Amino acid sequence: MMIKEIAKTIGDRLSEDEELSDALAAALQRVQSYSNEIKGIRSAEEDLATSYEEAIRTFNQTRGGNRYFPFIGSGVGRGPFVELGDGSVKLDFINGIGSHPFGHSHPAIMESALRASLGDSVMQGNLQQNAEGSRFSQKILHAANGHSDLFQHCFLSSTGVMAGENMLKIAFQARFPADRIIAFEKCFAGRTIAFSQITDKAAFRQGLPQALQVDYVPFFDASDPEGSTQRAVSTLQAHLKRHPGKHAAFIYELVQGEGGFYPGTTEFFKALMEVCREHSVLNLCDEVQTFARLPELFAFRYFRLENWVDGLWIGKSSQVCASLFKAEHKPKPGLLSQTFTSSSAAIAAGECIVDLITEGDYLGPNGKISELSAYFTQGLAAIAQKQPNCIQGPFGIGAMTAFTPFQGDPAQAGKIVKALFDKGLMSFIAGANPTRIRFLWPIGVTEKEHIDIALRIVENTLSEAAG
Repeated sequence: MMIKEIAKTIGDRLSEDEELSDALAAALQRVQSYSNEIKGIRSAEEDLATSYEEAIRTFNQTRGGNRYFPFIGSGVGRGPFVELGDGSVKLDFINGIGSHPFGHSHPAIMESALRASLGDSVMQGNLQQNAEGSRFSQKILHAANGHSDLFQHCFLSSTGVMAGENMLKIAFQARFPADRIIAFEKCFAGRTIAFSQITDKAAFRQGLPQALQVDYVPFFDASDPEGSTQRAVSTLQAHLKRHPGKHAAFIYELVQGEGGFYPGTTEFFKALMEVCREHSVLNLCDEVQTFARLPELFAFRYFRLENWVDGLWIGKSSQVCASLFKAEHKPKPGLLSQTFTSSSAAIAAGECIVDLITEGDYLGPNGKISELSAYFTQGLAAIAQKQPNCIQGPFGIGAMTAFTPFQGDPAQAGKIVKALFDKGLMSFIAGANPTRIRFLWPIGVTEKEHIDIALRIVENTLSEAAG
């Protein structure tokens, strides 16, 4: 009996083409040959200084404001190291505020992006989605659900704040005519008009029209667990009583990122989520910064909130962003639609990153994230013992590590971040009172030797700042 040959599309044949695979392998080898020249932190090349400074000035003028760092990448890096256009090399422990979990010039991620970039279109979207989008959505749902069926739908977006906006629209439609939102004090949601209203920072909405009514609840205080939980619950109940039936959702940052790297606890979140359930208020989790940075891929699973969360959104480490929601909240036709989901390369890179994390040894109490987090924390604690007037902490959780310099004065913290950058270590600030210095180190390529380099630079910089 003859076996019928399985039909293949032209696209299938293209992806299986051996000559193309050989060409991609050759291209990646060439990139790696240049990437391997990066051995560690390096000062700028004098011959490039003038042209680089001019490039920075031109870029700042074009975009209408100075960027935080004088950073224009050369297009190549190696693991946690990245080269700038002036020839300098930095130890990148902030990663575009958490967007590069496998650092720079990672061969597997580059290969995924290269293959996807050979597809017929640069961007995928509402009307035209290729196989990468379907696979990525299913993998995210599988990772979030585990062995249960928590969420049935995953809608992709190009940015984290758009994923949040989509989840917010779903919540408002599901709980119509409720039109208010609850959020935590010192939270960061995003910078769209709607999410600028939720973000608890007045400067981010200066001059903007009021788009939402938001009520705030105090966040968890580790120095007073029971008291802060009771205060948060009492405040929540007061809001619900004052505006009965008007709240559509409570937006939770399970670890406050921009607010200063403050984690909550399972008991704290459950106490609030139980009250919300009683009042038909949806529990929504903002996982843009926490995704792939805790000992579990999702923060809500780390805090064991599977039975309480109604929806969430992810971004940053995932490259392409997504909103996860339940079938009972499925939106009506027309509510969600995006011309651009994201680029084919970004979707493929996100799929690769999720595979690397879930198939590697990064997660769990004995995984690499937990191990390196403890190592970094111990190192910062040792500096705090030697220089108690210079550093408080450390703070954070998982691959979200922070410390407070000199009682958290914002101006001084900013100067230290700039000084660290000049010495070759990239960090960033978080929080306002106190202001902390934070690290979002790349989980896939960071080793203890890299943390040792960071610790030496931190200690030397603090010693110099102390006089």
